Amino acid sequence: MSIQLSGKALLKDERQTIMDSFTRIAEQRISKAIDDGSLDFSRWKNKPLPKDDDLAVPAEFRMAYKVLKNAGYLPPELEDKKEVRRLEELIKRTDDEHQKIKQMRKLSVLLARIEARRGRPVNIELQSDYHTRIVEGVTLHSEKK
Repeated sequence: MSIQLSGKALLKDERQTIMDSFTRIAEQRISKAIDDGSLDFSRWKNKPLPKDDDLAVPAEFRMAYKVLKNAGYLPPELEDKKEVRRLEELIKRTDDEHQKIKQMRKLSVLLARIEARRGRPVNIELQSDYHTRIVEGVTLHSEKK
């Protein structure tokens, strides 16, 4: 297997040499930043990295989506998940029954879209007690009277 660089095929040893060069440059720049104080890592030193919440992203896309996320872009699956959380909070905080039902319909459409994109059902009930809390929070006018 060879890689093309400027029209020239590189052998495995040449590729390793290039990667070693990149590694050396990166290490030099990090050391320089630490020495001149522009890299302050005291607040995250010896602490675990935060876990990525990417369970909605298929495994084969996670690395690409992580790169996009680091560049400031969210993949559609994570945007949908963010919207689901926003709708859940809105439903929880809303006192108006008609607004709750309206938001629940929006949530239902969003979950159907997620399900269609995934190709498998979204079982909210298995993921959390969200569905039960929402249904218990909605009362009908006839029950109030």
